[in-house]
Amino acid sequence: MLRLASLLYSLISTSLAGTFIIVALVAGQVTLYPIVAAAIAGFVVAAPVSWLVARQLYN
Repeated sequence: MLRLASLLYSLISTSLAGTFIIVALVAGQVTLYPIVAAAIAGFVVAAPVSWLVARQLYN
């Protein structure tokens, strides 16, 4: 299941990071730090999300 979760992480993390960056830009945060923070938040949030999705797919 770890292999499935890591494969899903590569897809989910880029999607969430991109979504969080778009949300930051729409909110008017156009400097470097909020954009980088949004990308890091997307990568961090993607870890448990990919684990939950992998668990659902595995079962």
